[in-house]
Amino acid sequence: MAEADGFDIERMIEPVLAAGARTLVHRAAGVVADTKADASPVTVADREAEAILLAALAAQCPDIPVVAEEEAAAGRVPDVGGRWFFLVDPLDGTKEYVGGGTDFTVNVALIDGEAPVAGIVYAPARGQLWCGTVGRGAWATEVVDGAVGARAPLKVRDCAGAPVAVASKSHCTPATEAWLAASGCGARVSVGSSLKFALIAAGEADVYPRAGPTMEWDTAAGDAILRAAGGRTLCLDGQPLTYRKARYFNPGFVASGGHACLPLRPFVDDGK
Repeated sequence: MAEADGFDIERMIEPVLAAGARTLVHRAAGVVADTKADASPVTVADREAEAILLAALAAQCPDIPVVAEEEAAAGRVPDVGGRWFFLVDPLDGTKEYVGGGTDFTVNVALIDGEAPVAGIVYAPARGQLWCGTVGRGAWATEVVDGAVGARAPLKVRDCAGAPVAVASKSHCTPATEAWLAASGCGARVSVGSSLKFALIAAGEADVYPRAGPTMEWDTAAGDAILRAAGGRTLCLDGQPLTYRKARYFNPGFVASGGHACLPLRPFVDDGK
């Protein structure tokens, strides 16, 4: 990976942890959710966490544009005509967050052309952090009282026997269920947010099929970490999932680790 001008993933860890800490402060005080135009929930924590991340990226890389979920929802989307841009989802899994669960994450990704090349995913309620840079590898660690622990390298596992699937808690559609059945998947882990990519990158699962639509900021950071750990994310036509698409909208995809026993058959994107 060529260097993005001024970007250092290590310098983004502290702001990501700060953003995550902010989400926990609001959760402890009691979460009140508003509804956006697309009927999805949004909280003060989403907006304040995003502000922390935007300030850090502006200080580190003032010339690289940032497409962030809440800014985009407000109609503030920068031009991304250059080589690099960032995708930010300050609180992926807001429904889980509002419901008192732990499957929500803070996400920052760097895009080079149409590919995610560096990503950070932090699950503040779980105290887990994942980082990856394509060509340099990926790692995970625990975070206790704001302190980052020892780093463990991440690598996807070779798929032996029936693949273990990881599926969305709240968006598992009939098309996804049909794909899982046809592909011979055995055990299934249900988890929310970008944690699905992290589980595959860590070798704890083999495949994540998603028939329904997502946004690029939902997937970019986790996808970068998965690719850095040796995995891949394919569209329904078998081509790699790309970024910088119209409206930053993702079609269905299949993210996976080792591929020896995995029939990456296409499925019909039901748009639900």
